[in-house]
Amino acid sequence: MTTPIQNTPSTEPLPEVSDWWTTAISRIRPGEILLRGYPVEQLIGQASFPDMIWLMVRGDLPTRSQSQLLEAALVSSVDHGPQAPSIAASRMAATCGLGLNNVMATGVSLLGDTHGGAGQQCMQLLDDLIQQVGDDGDLDEAAEDIVATHRAQRRHIPGFGHRFHPHDPRRNPLLDLVADASTSGAVPGRALAAGTALERALAKGRSRPVPMNIDGATAIVYSELGFAPELGRGLFVLSRSVGILAHGWEEKSGGTRIKGPIPRRLLPSYNGPAPRDLQPEGTA
Repeated sequence: MTTPIQNTPSTEPLPEVSDWWTTAISRIRPGEILLRGYPVEQLIGQASFPDMIWLMVRGDLPTRSQSQLLEAALVSSVDHGPQAPSIAASRMAATCGLGLNNVMATGVSLLGDTHGGAGQQCMQLLDDLIQQVGDDGDLDEAAEDIVATHRAQRRHIPGFGHRFHPHDPRRNPLLDLVADASTSGAVPGRALAAGTALERALAKGRSRPVPMNIDGATAIVYSELGFAPELGRGLFVLSRSVGILAHGWEEKSGGTRIKGPIPRRLLPSYNGPAPRDLQPEGTA
């Protein structure tokens, strides 16, 4: 006679299952939430939201100076009005009966290489420039070479110039904070030196300078804080999500339905074929 196999529940998860999503970020158990080893109840009321971003991404809590710099950069990129495609798209989505999660996803999904990617690209350029020069090289000379190469290839330098602002009002406050942090030893100051060298190189020989924009300024901040370039884009997305939420909620609260990209009384210009009739099959 065969004895039936008894399926006794195990209190220990199988390693094949429990190791499927191995993580050093969080440990969740009944009555316990650890974030990078810190109990969440200790973080609540003690850690700021920028502190938590740093903790979750980097693995430990930032210093006060690091937290303040990160917060300043996040604040600076929150919104740029409905003329920004990500904001405009979120507002249109809000008039289509979507929930706020879909509204926000619509706006965030537009943040790619062209709209929203310049900060990451500038961070990579700053890193390349710093690596190229090393400790003893001439930043200004290397920056001029980079600008000359980009111009010869008809490529723009990411992080400089703005289609709307002759001088981006967010540049100076951010760079002043980085300069103060560099003087105190809180950050190295190399990205700041590289970014301003590029700005000088772009202005050389021009009657009208090409000033640094918000992407360049936040690229300097995030580079000084040691974030990888790709994380720079992620941080921008976090920041701009606040503006996307605010605009989406404002539009949703207005009650307008199905609001397109231009006023209803206007129609897009048409440059296709003139009106024509479909000829019946078999006719010339």
